[in-house]
Amino acid sequence: MQETRQNRISRLLQKELSLIFESQTRKMRGVMVSVTHVRISPDLSICTAHLSVFPSERGEELLENIRANEKTIRFELGKRIHNQMRIVPSLRFFIDDSLDYIDHIDELLKK
Repeated sequence: MQETRQNRISRLLQKELSLIFESQTRKMRGVMVSVTHVRISPDLSICTAHLSVFPSERGEELLENIRANEKTIRFELGKRIHNQMRIVPSLRFFIDDSLDYIDHIDELLKK
């Protein structure tokens, strides 16, 4: 169970990461990346972010691109949260495929 401080920092990181991805994906037409869930380790050193990508076919391609530019994203995040946190956590990104799973279940139920 996460503590209150971890929850507040998770919400802060989710908001700032979503703003970073919004500004970066604005240049790419037809692609939308949203941050669905963020977890932070108890020592605030590792941030795990789950991303939802639309269209989902380009999810793996975008995830590879995001992982390749992880240092740039961390630097941008550090510029945004430098007043709230002393140390910028390491970032880990994963694809959140829960919407695809829900669509698959709906298709199975319609049959």
